[in-house]
Amino acid sequence: MSEEKSGPIGLVELPQLKLSDPDGNDFYSLRKYEPIISKQILLSSLEAGGFETRFINLRDGDYEENYGRITWRGIELSKNYVGLDIKGVDPASCQVWCITVNFTLYREIAIMLLKHLSSKGKPVVVGGSDPIADPQVYLRNGAAVVVEDKSGAANWPLFNYLLGKGTKEEISGVILADGTKYPKRNPSLHPEEWSLPSTEVAKQCLGQQYWMDPFPEHLLPIGSIFPDIGCDRKCDFCQTPTYGTGYRRMSPQRVMQWLQAQCDAGAKSVVSVSDQFLGRVIFPNGREEIIEIMKGVREKDLAILWPNGLELRKMTLGRGRNYESTDLTPDEELIEALYHWNGTTGTLAAYIPAERPIFGREAYAKLVPWQQHKRIVRTIVQAGIPMISYGVIIGLPDDDDYSLLQLEEALWEIYYEVKAINPSIIFQTTPFVISPILGTPQGEMIRKSGLLRFDDPAIFAGFWTASIDTKHLSYEQVSDWQFRLAQIGDSKNLQSPQRFRQLPVEAKNLEQVAVEV
Repeated sequence: MSEEKSGPIGLVELPQLKLSDPDGNDFYSLRKYEPIISKQILLSSLEAGGFETRFINLRDGDYEENYGRITWRGIELSKNYVGLDIKGVDPASCQVWCITVNFTLYREIAIMLLKHLSSKGKPVVVGGSDPIADPQVYLRNGAAVVVEDKSGAANWPLFNYLLGKGTKEEISGVILADGTKYPKRNPSLHPEEWSLPSTEVAKQCLGQQYWMDPFPEHLLPIGSIFPDIGCDRKCDFCQTPTYGTGYRRMSPQRVMQWLQAQCDAGAKSVVSVSDQFLGRVIFPNGREEIIEIMKGVREKDLAILWPNGLELRKMTLGRGRNYESTDLTPDEELIEALYHWNGTTGTLAAYIPAERPIFGREAYAKLVPWQQHKRIVRTIVQAGIPMISYGVIIGLPDDDDYSLLQLEEALWEIYYEVKAINPSIIFQTTPFVISPILGTPQGEMIRKSGLLRFDDPAIFAGFWTASIDTKHLSYEQVSDWQFRLAQIGDSKNLQSPQRFRQLPVEAKNLEQVAVEV
């Protein structure tokens, strides 16, 4: 490592996973044309540090290769990667390689790529949520470094070291192949310090599709922003609190600079993938920051999408506090700023993290009681948003047929209330099955409970393939409930797994449902 080397750092985007049944129905919607989010931040950082980079997008192609099969629910599922052939990348063409793996679902594909890229002796750096949760599996398979610092503070010293331009004493927030662990910098790098993307980098990372199929043509292409990192909550199902960054947010002025970079690249809409955008409200003037940012989005004639959801409790006059006396009245001005849509600008679509809006709320500190929940949702719909993905979680240890039947009735109830306000809104229920996310307290609890039935990442790490029994239901029964709940709403308008669109699930008579509600 002491000899100085010249040549590019290769940043490689993983190909897509295709998990399909014998009829060719896919369990995961292919995301070939979605904007590139994390690589935009990393490319911008390395470019600002004076590093030569080369970006390779392996999801941009139609090549398909099988890498395994697994039987689930008595169905043989085929695991394929789709995009460009991994073997088509010359492992000797870059001095250092970099892979990001944010989802355990992609672990097997990432390891295939890792083994190929390291085959000529070039160091491979692996970062992202999955390597942070289980660094050893990547180190065993050829990684030279696993990056544990999500903030970006490790980047420049690490790559200088790997290129022979720096020393080990300067690096931080990483684990080397020999097992040596270098602690993270304290404090971590603030998002305000993240380097802005050049127009060329931003253009490389634009997308042509997101969440809905087809995406409105006049809102293409799609850019992306990441205006904050971390979270003020410590939910036991979520990996974000384990990153150790704390909650850190960009100033409205910096967010505007990132949005302008997307506009300069040609974007007509943006995806915001904040961990906790509304975390701002717990700080003085944070509410005003949100209103200012949303005003800036509209002034730039942009549509915005919120795929990770915004916390409903923080949209109240109580600002997300968890006291008995907390005022859960909807903050109408804030909600109007967040969800207003005028046909061309504002919020086009959002995921609402309802999680467990009725029974089971105890597992989620951020949730509000059902009647207050419905009031907030009605206020959101009144703001004019045209598309909502309403997310619930099923498969909790205590779930049984009775509790899930009550959940189903509640979902029909809120669906009809929403439609009464705006008959043209696209409202789709998105029922995710619980997943034992590595590195989380919930993930550890599930693994110790003996309820986990699959340890294949293509199954247990996916939210559309049930892998866990409850105390009362088999994983097959949980899966049946997932298919059933997925039929509530306007499913044909939002992008959903092909397998779910093909299932012959018996739909309730709508008049009967209205009477029941």
